[in-house]
Amino acid sequence: MIKNNIEKSQINFKKTISLLNKINSMVENKDYCVDIMQQNLAAIGLLKSAHHMLMENHLSTCFSNAMNSKNEKLKNDMIDEILKVSKIANK
Repeated sequence: MIKNNIEKSQINFKKTISLLNKINSMVENKDYCVDIMQQNLAAIGLLKSAHHMLMENHLSTCFSNAMNSKNEKLKNDMIDEILKVSKIANK
């Protein structure tokens, strides 16, 4: 499942790059604003999906390993990292 999430994330990133190039062309061609906004939202959706897959992967591996360790500093650092990333993602 973890490898699958990484591969799916990579696919989403490649799709996003392609979509951003399309959006850039649409802007240059002065396409209809709403069409550009819809494509922009599609790109955002792909990035959010990739983010969730990466988060799931991190929680299942790195975070889980840290929480199972006896190193309290490592545990606290991992919790802080997740909180920081979550705060940024929710802006």
